[in-house]
Amino acid sequence: MNAVSKNSNLKSAIQNRKWTGLSVIAFVLVVVGTVAHAQQPSKIPRISYLGAASYAANEARVQAFRQGLREAGYIEGKNIVIEYRFAEGERDNVPALAAELVGLKVDIIVTGGSTATRPAKAATSTIPIVMTNDADPVGDRFVASLARPGGNVTGLSTLSLELSGKRLELLKETVPKLARVAVLGNLTAANNAQALKELDRTAAALGVKLQYLDVQGAKDLESSFRSAGMGRVDAVLWLSSTVLIDRRAQAGNLAVKGRLPTMYYRPELVDDGGLMSYSPSLTDLARRAAWYVDKILKGAKPADLPVEQPTKFELVINLKTAKQIGIAIPPNVLARADRVIR
Repeated sequence: MNAVSKNSNLKSAIQNRKWTGLSVIAFVLVVVGTVAHAQQPSKIPRISYLGAASYAANEARVQAFRQGLREAGYIEGKNIVIEYRFAEGERDNVPALAAELVGLKVDIIVTGGSTATRPAKAATSTIPIVMTNDADPVGDRFVASLARPGGNVTGLSTLSLELSGKRLELLKETVPKLARVAVLGNLTAANNAQALKELDRTAAALGVKLQYLDVQGAKDLESSFRSAGMGRVDAVLWLSSTVLIDRRAQAGNLAVKGRLPTMYYRPELVDDGGLMSYSPSLTDLARRAAWYVDKILKGAKPADLPVEQPTKFELVINLKTAKQIGIAIPPNVLARADRVIR
């Protein structure tokens, strides 16, 4: 081999060794960087649950929501954080709580009803809002349509507007001589407007007269029942009411004292001494709300997630209360009950 060939081979070997060294260094840097990146903790989603009533009034639904999250693979405190805010029945405090959650920059706001959804929507147009239940999301202008919400709000509807007439029908079956019914609740609430129209139509068909009594606050409870007694009503039907949720024991006692069969819109009110309720399963809706949270955290937009309607309904009857007010539940009504409290 001549000198030129030797020098050329030596130069090539040096170059090969140089590039091999650089490759090793680059490889090590890539590996170190990858390991360091892998060791960095990923961002834990931070969501919130906003309710207008107290935690005690919302507890069953909150637990159902948490169960839904667990079913989706989320464990509170480990791979998800939940900020809870409850207004304790003070509706005027809800906007401030909603603003506080927006200030915390939570990833999603889950609302326990329209009284919480409305101020949450007013507080943000960017943070996704998931309704656990709302009587009329379109009428309340939370969404453009059930199929295409179109904004930052989606979730579940209760179909309560359509159910108000059904509740009156069940009350009529329970009290066959029913002639006059007191309708209690917030009569000026937007989410009750359509329910009132449905009640008027059903009452006309059944030949029942309605006495509307506005309950805006706790101070109105006793006066409303006094007015119902003076009006010689045969029964009471409650509209959706934040006041009722936090004063349910007092309302139940007033109904028993007046020996008034009462129809409620939520089963937990019957658990606490009410006579009967007919409604979607609110715990089922709350559990289902976790599905929306999961979808949104994985990149879905609320505008593209259709609002769901309930598929599970419950007739709940409290026979203890029936005995207290001195009525017998007809067998045909009792046979249709999904749950009976004895």
